[in-house]
Amino acid sequence: MMYVYVLRSEVDGEYYIGQTENLENRLALHNAGKVKSTRMRRPLKLVGYEVVPTHNTARYLEYQLKHHSDKKQAFIRKLLEMQRP
Repeated sequence: MMYVYVLRSEVDGEYYIGQTENLENRLALHNAGKVKSTRMRRPLKLVGYEVVPTHNTARYLEYQLKHHSDKKQAFIRKLLEMQRP
């Protein structure tokens, strides 16, 4: 089981998309400054995630979200709507 997740920087409000098998550990690495691409944007808050069955599926979804701004915006909007009561 894999996770495709979205983080939001509390410094600049920008979003980061990634994928992992261990979501808690990966979030800790991001906030500890051990991930080069988010080191200068800490602290980061988890916006949400989607569970996908395989590593290849996660990689494909992450690629689609990072390279298609309309898909990225729709994915973030869906995650934010899921948080609302």
